[in-house]
Amino acid sequence: MSKSKLEYIWLDGYEPTQNMRSKTKIVDNFDGKIESCPMWAFDGSSTKQAKGGSSDCLLKPVASFPDATRENGWLVMTEVLNADGSPHKSNGRATIDDDDNDFWFGFEQEYFIMDTETELPLGFPVGGYPGPQGLYYCSVGGKNTHGRAIIEDHADICIEAGINIEGVNQEVACGQWEFQVFAKGAKNAGDELWVSRYILDRITEDYGYYIEYHPKPIVIKDKSRLGGNCTILPGIEIGVNSLVAAGSVVMKDVPENVIVIGNPARVIKKIEN
Repeated sequence: MSKSKLEYIWLDGYEPTQNMRSKTKIVDNFDGKIESCPMWAFDGSSTKQAKGGSSDCLLKPVASFPDATRENGWLVMTEVLNADGSPHKSNGRATIDDDDNDFWFGFEQEYFIMDTETELPLGFPVGGYPGPQGLYYCSVGGKNTHGRAIIEDHADICIEAGINIEGVNQEVACGQWEFQVFAKGAKNAGDELWVSRYILDRITEDYGYYIEYHPKPIVIKDKSRLGGNCTILPGIEIGVNSLVAAGSVVMKDVPENVIVIGNPARVIKKIEN
């Protein structure tokens, strides 16, 4: 009797951006067919998909992919259902009208590889800036190329899984990459994109990095200045002519013409032009 590890993947109920969740189910004599993947359940109160008094949600398997990183491993994309079997309100896949399955869909997924210690994209110096955009696009060599080992691992695992990944390349910013997925049928294309994202996110656990899918995670406007060892979280914008004091942790947008300091950073003074 052989045992297989089925990694059930689903999207949680967080808004406006859902997160991927997963857990492993051990089954006997799995033949690799999606119809052989049993329904499963999880605690929806921990993922913003149910209340604590009635927290059971169901996982309906919809697609399976071989997992080259685990012995007898499989990646199983699922839909979230309510306890009565109806689609959960967070289940966007169930709303797709895919009766005409003759259409092909292509996705170009850009992302930044972020360092968990500095909270900065790879190649960004702490308290400073990398060189200007331009030399990073499709670059080669350690001066301008950061994170290639992760990208190679990701492409190999996706290919082994049968995901139709069509290309990878570094993008215009330091630490920014992209990959392309092309698949037939709206649901199938979505499944392949989500599972390829899952593979990428899981790989980063081995490197001490994480993935930021926001296309431009940090916006620093003209004439703004950053003190040494400050931390700016992804998605933050630093306004024109503003100053972030050394050691500050910026957790929300900084207006223009102000000085911010502290953890979390707060406005202490306006800059008069």
